[in-house]
Amino acid sequence: MKNVGRWAAAAVPAALASLGCQMAYAQSSVTLYGVVDESVRYLTHANAAGDSSIGLGNGGMTQSRWGLKGVEDLGGGWSTFFKLENRIYINSGQSDPTLPFFNEAQVGVRSDSYGQIILGRQYNVVIEGVTVAGYGSNSWIPYDFSFQPEVTMTGGIWTSNQVQYQARYNGFTFAAGYAFGGNAGNSYGSQIGAAAAYKPEGGPFSLGGAYEESKDSVNGAAAKTWTFGGAYTWNLTRFSAGYIVNQNDAGFSNFANGPFTAPVLAALKYTDFARRRMIMGGITQQVSNKWHFAANVWRTLQDGKTAAQDGSAWQYQLVADYNLSRRTDIYLEGDYSIYRGDLIGAQLQGVNGVGLAQKGSQIGLMAGVRHQF
Repeated sequence: MKNVGRWAAAAVPAALASLGCQMAYAQSSVTLYGVVDESVRYLTHANAAGDSSIGLGNGGMTQSRWGLKGVEDLGGGWSTFFKLENRIYINSGQSDPTLPFFNEAQVGVRSDSYGQIILGRQYNVVIEGVTVAGYGSNSWIPYDFSFQPEVTMTGGIWTSNQVQYQARYNGFTFAAGYAFGGNAGNSYGSQIGAAAAYKPEGGPFSLGGAYEESKDSVNGAAAKTWTFGGAYTWNLTRFSAGYIVNQNDAGFSNFANGPFTAPVLAALKYTDFARRRMIMGGITQQVSNKWHFAANVWRTLQDGKTAAQDGSAWQYQLVADYNLSRRTDIYLEGDYSIYRGDLIGAQLQGVNGVGLAQKGSQIGLMAGVRHQF
């Protein structure tokens, strides 16, 4: 009996420890997720000669991506989480060469009561403000479109080396972020910003705004962005409107945390202006659970660093999207743009634009299919 007692004394704690480990593992999860989106896109004035182009795009209404995300429950309302996400050109299977392999790479700690802290490469606070307040175009579609001019105005969408705090309380959402420049003795290359939004639970409206300041990685010159706007939903019809301003110091030309090197910023004509202002608005009509129809308009005014760099643009878009299932939809999209002055040839379409405008006007037509997993 003594032997049995000794065995039990050793075996029972081991079994309980094993059970505890299994329970701990049961509280952790890792999810593979993604979007596969491909389209055929027609574009006029796709080169300096004014020729048109047609073919498979790098993506569709959204940029294709895959990623891993996980969460572990620490108990007491606390948890840790991570996210790794790669963006790909679906027509060639290549990772987007303009972005890091893991374009989002982050880890964080979350509290049910106190909000969350996220560290790593992630969305900047301007994007957080626009999306949470709901005044970005075509809000039912995951962010980053082939044609979504406001993303160009957000200063790069993603920021590396960033620490961001987010909290939600009684319909209010708040985010504050700081990206380290990594330079000894100064704050060159850093970014600071904050966003706030109000969207009451079950309410028909939302309001929000954000401010962000990025410092040149070489000389500390500032690039500032601020925005505000809102949305209102009546029955199944959504109205949205927003305003975004970019303002650059004369010496701003390089922001490595984007990453935007001086050659890339120059190619996008981002260093040509002292100030850009964009007014945007849209109407989305949902029909049952299957259809979304949208009409959007953007007006951009540019004050160049010289008179020759002044410019303006009108951009219009129509979208029809049909859900074949909960995860798969098909869509048609058309856009028309009028560019004047220095904005001809500037990227003012979105992250996944097939080509830059090379003449004073441009028409784009797109049909595609998207699957989310």
